[in-house]
Amino acid sequence: MKLTQKLGLAYYRINLKLLALVSPQKAAKKALKLFSTPFVKSKSKPAPIFDEGELLTFTLGGILITGNRWNHTAKKKVLIVHGFESGSRNFHQYIAELVRHNFEVLAFDAPAHGRSGGKRITLSDYIEMLNAVIVKYGPIDHYLAHSFGGLTLIHTLETTSTGQFSRIALVAPATESTSAVDRFFRMFRLGENVRVHFDELIVKKAGVHLSHYSIRRAIANIKAQILWIHDETDKVTPLHDALKVKEDNHPNLDFVITTGLGHRRIYRDEKVIKTVIDFLNG
Repeated sequence: MKLTQKLGLAYYRINLKLLALVSPQKAAKKALKLFSTPFVKSKSKPAPIFDEGELLTFTLGGILITGNRWNHTAKKKVLIVHGFESGSRNFHQYIAELVRHNFEVLAFDAPAHGRSGGKRITLSDYIEMLNAVIVKYGPIDHYLAHSFGGLTLIHTLETTSTGQFSRIALVAPATESTSAVDRFFRMFRLGENVRVHFDELIVKKAGVHLSHYSIRRAIANIKAQILWIHDETDKVTPLHDALKVKEDNHPNLDFVITTGLGHRRIYRDEKVIKTVIDFLNG
């Protein structure tokens, strides 16, 4: 973590702790706003493959969504779904390989990420965006998703027929929303008095408890062939959540467990890239 990020974390941690002493309800509202705000944006120059892609844009809820398409009209079509504080530009190696294997490739930046507009993102926002992409540029029969993108993709597909006849590659997906919030509360050292109100806000906004947003729950409704790759040392999306899904023994789900790649290096690893491409191309 960079010094500026550490200072920012310390500032928000103190601010939230003080607010929680006065009003746990207000602290919960501020925590939810903070939880939904990506603070890191990639400033690196996009790989040359992005110069070759067709620029695609559409507006969703007043926010401009930006993406690219390569190799349009190819018989096989794949959508790449990035994670929190990431972007489509981070998947240039996959894009180049998928184009080489004659896929049509779609990759969009989520709200508040990359070249898309907005300041915050919720799971519901991302699901709405993916549904719009599928309607506008589908049908889509192959998917690749990382981290928060994996959680979003599975919840998008569980209610559509699209999710029954596809190949889905998940790399270090955020398996349980509750684990993500637990990690956030540990990071900001917030107590149960704030968590109660935080969970109530989720129910009020989404109509369901936070635990509903679970890949373990939703994946049972998807019959597509699924490849799941996760690392033992992942500190962002813990392996123990993924292992519970593995233990459910879904016949359409294959697991690959790596060691030493963590949460972000895993999707850049050459062996992982090859495994994903081979699976999608299968």
